[in-house]
Amino acid sequence: MTAILYPVAANAELAMASPLGRAAREREALGVAGEAVVFTTDPTGPAFATREAALDAYAGPVGESWARLSEQILPGQKLPPVAPTFAEGRRWPVPASTPPRTAWRLMVSYWRIATAERPIETPQARAARRAKTAPDGETLRAMARQPLRPIEPQQPLDIGLFEIRPPDAPHIVMPDE
Repeated sequence: MTAILYPVAANAELAMASPLGRAAREREALGVAGEAVVFTTDPTGPAFATREAALDAYAGPVGESWARLSEQILPGQKLPPVAPTFAEGRRWPVPASTPPRTAWRLMVSYWRIATAERPIETPQARAARRAKTAPDGETLRAMARQPLRPIEPQQPLDIGLFEIRPPDAPHIVMPDE
């Protein structure tokens, strides 16, 4: 099995055009960049109305394992909330309205140089809810797209009252009866 060699660059456009090098692991990317790196996936280039148009424009990069096409809902559309129905063996009702307009974007996975400018750095949702002023719409959309981050590192799991760790295998938790 061969490892995927991801580009090392300051942003997604540079990862496509002229990366500093390619690396499979963070340690290798550190050697290429000479400074801290972060693995990320960012959109790049224009949006296309159809998948075929995007494939025509990005025929070369999409064949690589670090670039893929992604369909995204265009901003500014009002999508009404839908309540579950639980009727006729279906949980959700058949959509009555037309589907939202979408566009296809190229998503590039690469090792981003940590000191490079990031498009939008958003606060955690918990902090934004407790803030005195509400964040703007673009910040809310960016917060919805970012992965969840923990407040603090996860603590080791606690074992129950009737569980023990055997001395010869402390990585196993066994019931004690």
